[in-house]
Amino acid sequence: RNWAVWVHEYLEDFPGCEDVLRYVLCANAPETKDDDFTWKDFQDRNNNELVATFGNFVNRTWVLMHKLCGGKVPQLHEDVFDDDDKSIIREINGAKSGIENLLEEYKFRESLSEVIDLARKGNQYMQKKEPWIVAKQASPNPSEGGASDAQKSIDNTMHLCLQLSANLAILINPFLPNTAKTMLSMMKVVEKMLDWENAGKLKLLSVGYSLREPQLLFRKIED
Repeated sequence: RNWAVWVHEYLEDFPGCEDVLRYVLCANAPETKDDDFTWKDFQDRNNNELVATFGNFVNRTWVLMHKLCGGKVPQLHEDVFDDDDKSIIREINGAKSGIENLLEEYKFRESLSEVIDLARKGNQYMQKKEPWIVAKQASPNPSEGGASDAQKSIDNTMHLCLQLSANLAILINPFLPNTAKTMLSMMKVVEKMLDWENAGKLKLLSVGYSLREPQLLFRKIED
């Protein structure tokens, strides 16, 4: 009946947004029952999940890394780890197995939801740590013996957020390959990093490595 979203027309109206359609179709995949495609749901999922959650976390991480860490991956200071640091490390370490199990059971919708949830936890972690506030409290001239505790806290937050971002690139790759490649470009790393076996690791980005300026992964879709 010609009642359809034709791919060539979609690409004309939403150039460069192939991954958005991939995301919405997978997030609504009719795995056990019929489902409807609506433009309102398409818009909401793009704006609320891809832009406000996944894209927002990655963008904030890159912007703050350039502002607070000179555009380089800061070192990790385990001597000032707090409960929030330890919690996000557990989330990163444990994400792979949960998502992998769901993928192996063909529960693609649930596995994709887990990836977005990990980005959501990254946003929550950053909001708790507030490195932009801590930076105002950090002494510009720390006493002999190295960085202040405030600077160490900033370094830890940004280091873990960067490692989480690298993990998100791996975990999102089966669903949104173009997005993963854009993230690789921002990280200045080779495609080999996207190998699934690297998921869950905390040393994907080397300390002192310079990263590129952020690119917006997704853009808000207006009415």
